[in-house]
Amino acid sequence: MSCLEPKKGETGFDREITVLLKDYDNKPRAKGRLQKFSIADILADKTLIIKAIQKGIPYSFFKTLRETAPFSETEWASFLNLSAKSLQRYKQSPRYHFRPIHSEKIIQIAEVTKAGLDVFGDIGKFRLWLDTPNFALGNRKPVELLKDSYGKELMLGELTRINHGILA
Repeated sequence: MSCLEPKKGETGFDREITVLLKDYDNKPRAKGRLQKFSIADILADKTLIIKAIQKGIPYSFFKTLRETAPFSETEWASFLNLSAKSLQRYKQSPRYHFRPIHSEKIIQIAEVTKAGLDVFGDIGKFRLWLDTPNFALGNRKPVELLKDSYGKELMLGELTRINHGILA
């Protein structure tokens, strides 16, 4: 089980996602009760992803992901095409939500991080893979591909192949 999967009880991601999607009524719920969502729910359901992106990812969700994912603050700024100073502004106003374009990138990186942790089972091994040039990815380091959605798709495809024992 990876750090991004829900464990028994509620994780920080689960709380953040439940609050973010509190108005989403796709699943039946008891009257007056808040429907609980998990990180697994949001990554498995494209309509939940779209809802989260449209509402904007709150800094608190990003902070939880940043603490789990193996990326530095500088890398995050680069992935999101923001300056380090802009990221600091989000940090100083945690109730502020990221714009949809940045929210989409955050969700994409959450998907890659979850897949990497599922495949390697360890954040250190995943980080080593991210920093090692990969023949199947054009001899580029996988971390270099996280700047756009096509690179993310290439990475997810390669992680799936590794998970199934299909090596280039």
